[in-house]
Amino acid sequence: MAAQRNRITAPIRNTDRVRLAGHLPGQAKPENDDGPVDPSMPLHSLSLVLKPSAAQQADLDQLLAGQQDSSSPDYHRWLTPEEFADRFGVSPDDLRKIADWLGQQNLTVTGTGRARNWVSFSGTAQQVQDAFGLEIHRFRTNGEAHFSNVTEPSLPAALDVVVRGIHGLNDFRMQPRHIRKPSPESMSANYTSGKGSHYLAPDDIAAVYNIKPLYDAGINGTGQKIVVVGQTQIDVADIQQFRTYFNLPASDPQVILVPGTRDPGISTDDLAEADLDIQWAGAVARNAAIVYVYSNDVTDAVQYAIDQNLAPVLTMSYGFCEAQASTSDAQTLRSWAKQANAQGMTWFAASGDSGGADCVGGNSRAGGLAVDLPAAIPEVTGVGGTEFNEGSGNYWNAANTANNASILSYIPETAWNDSAADGTPSAGGGGASVLFAKPTWQTGAGVPADGARDVPDVALAASADHDGYLIFTGGKLSVVGGTSVAAPAFAGLAALINHRLVSTGAQSTPGLGNVNPGLYALAKTTPAAFHDVITGDNLVTVTCGTRLRNCTPGTFGYSSGAGYDQATGLGSVDAYQLALAWNPAVLAAAAGPPSIAAVTNGASFRQTFAPGMILTVFGSQLAPSVASAASVPLPAQLAGVSATVNGVAAPLYFVAPGQMNLQVPYEAGSSGQAVLTIANNGQTASTTFAISPLAPAIFADANGSVVPSAAAVRNQFVTLYITGAGAVSPSIATGAAPLFSTALANLPKPQPLPTVTVGGVQCFVQFAGIPWGLVGVIQINIQIPANAPLGLQPVIVSIGNTASPAATVTVSGQ
Repeated sequence: MAAQRNRITAPIRNTDRVRLAGHLPGQAKPENDDGPVDPSMPLHSLSLVLKPSAAQQADLDQLLAGQQDSSSPDYHRWLTPEEFADRFGVSPDDLRKIADWLGQQNLTVTGTGRARNWVSFSGTAQQVQDAFGLEIHRFRTNGEAHFSNVTEPSLPAALDVVVRGIHGLNDFRMQPRHIRKPSPESMSANYTSGKGSHYLAPDDIAAVYNIKPLYDAGINGTGQKIVVVGQTQIDVADIQQFRTYFNLPASDPQVILVPGTRDPGISTDDLAEADLDIQWAGAVARNAAIVYVYSNDVTDAVQYAIDQNLAPVLTMSYGFCEAQASTSDAQTLRSWAKQANAQGMTWFAASGDSGGADCVGGNSRAGGLAVDLPAAIPEVTGVGGTEFNEGSGNYWNAANTANNASILSYIPETAWNDSAADGTPSAGGGGASVLFAKPTWQTGAGVPADGARDVPDVALAASADHDGYLIFTGGKLSVVGGTSVAAPAFAGLAALINHRLVSTGAQSTPGLGNVNPGLYALAKTTPAAFHDVITGDNLVTVTCGTRLRNCTPGTFGYSSGAGYDQATGLGSVDAYQLALAWNPAVLAAAAGPPSIAAVTNGASFRQTFAPGMILTVFGSQLAPSVASAASVPLPAQLAGVSATVNGVAAPLYFVAPGQMNLQVPYEAGSSGQAVLTIANNGQTASTTFAISPLAPAIFADANGSVVPSAAAVRNQFVTLYITGAGAVSPSIATGAAPLFSTALANLPKPQPLPTVTVGGVQCFVQFAGIPWGLVGVIQINIQIPANAPLGLQPVIVSIGNTASPAATVTVSGQ
């Protein structure tokens, strides 16, 4: 109930307004501006996108993590839209206030989200401009007429606490991500054309990706649903013809036009996309029900599919590059994705067909590295492209089967890139997001240490040239390719996994939520479930003519390699092995839900802690494997493991399943309770410890003797090391070590300088400071006093009034 407190508490005054940033799309270029729109132009399908409070957002993120943690009571406990509303939506009173205000602006409220996280409305351009204090202009882009706001919107300050943004202020729609080829020249064996090409039938994909054993076990999608989104009407006869031709069971899609939106009719630009998405999602999950949702704008279809919780799997083969999207729209899409995940929905999206330069596709010729939305959203699974690389192998039958297939077995794959042959960018999209940070689960061999969300996550065959997929569209057999086909095919695999989980009793209801944490965890522990694609690239060359503005020429993209890469992600999959591995026990072992047993001072192993020191953590499943920092500055992540102290990233020295060593950040504070959180490949555990300004402790061996000087002679200079000295002067960055070029006098030193006693006698301290190349460790050089007692003696280091636990040294007279 606390989450449903009213947040709109001040009067809603139009004279007291705030500006909403991030609503200007990249496609609305000044050089294409044709001036203000007609004030009477009707605007449909707009919505105020509502945001959770800070506490609700934290609760949602915790829930999403728990839903993927098999040790959590929230594991795979999916919410209904109404449950999402009661926990993360705005209050009913606030929703009424928002609707009332829209009505006062002469705008017509057309709907509200079941999750109480949006309100849709319509009106004339003038009414929208007056309500939100903005200007809307006409644009002419590549011969197409568009409209868009050219200034940022504003709204009453009282609404700012609940409004995330405004969706629908422009009509720059997402573009389909398929590549279409001329129809096959022949229907002969192997679908061989005059050029010797092959074409792919459903049974071919079943053979290549080892789906057939699932079919043989009765796992075919029975009882499952997949929602496909588009922006055109379809002719169901095309789907019927496809299924008949390939001997698939009859199954017509359920077709839904988003209520309250304009029916686009048959769009020739979009029809093939809708047909291939419906046909190939159903070709993989052969007995699953397909729900096709469409509108004039595909994002309206996405919003409706999630709001109505239509199916556990959603596939989308539309997108635009990040640079063209407004940040508001990108964040809106992410909020929808989080809701979808919380409801158990898995969202697959094509990663794009323009290689590493995603903005070169569609209506743009802009160069530079870029990735595709929504594939780049962390809560969406981005599906990239591969193509077959037979070499001298023979992988095809001489004649087709009764189901018009001919592939014998898995065919080696390379990164899809037909750009040279096609004379235009034709390669799987991939790269690093500029909008979204790297999620904790995106780890493993090959994952760049770039701090960014990387795409794609996985890949499937996508070449229209080698070899294209067959579909029926417009009543004719056609050849298509692109990541548009890979995405619905992978959505079909997810439906099969859902079927298997329900049929084996592992789950009572279908739903996987965000599968990305599981994919990256299984890539480490179950490599047989993946085909690592290590050859090829998605490099594309961009040339700029004199008429092209904002164009960056060059070659952009990435090469494939062992492990993860930004051309093919984790690679393609062995569907049977992936489905076998996808169960709570295997995923738990793969993800390694950590458990913290104790945290200690890294030198004394006692419960004393200070900023900058080495902290040792003991527990179970803290890491999937053993890994050590190879250089300094220390990394924030090892083997997919990271840690924070009071929310500040803690650099790592060493990780192993039962132990890890990290540096307490200098920025973590120096008094009170500190919160340590460990993330092992998406699974987290937390504990608290008391932090103080100083906690000196001497590094000693198992016998308690000083390391490396367990024995010394009177008057001898010896070295010892401590941690827990707190702040140093001059200061040094967390995780960093002094450079070897640093003068001795300028090395960071504790303040105040430490004192040392041996056998109760104070020593001469020759040096005390952080030495070159070390992190969080103080080196102290002392002279054993001439009058130090002989034999085994205690050694104590004090900084100010704080003394270390005693270590020992054996003192001799000579």
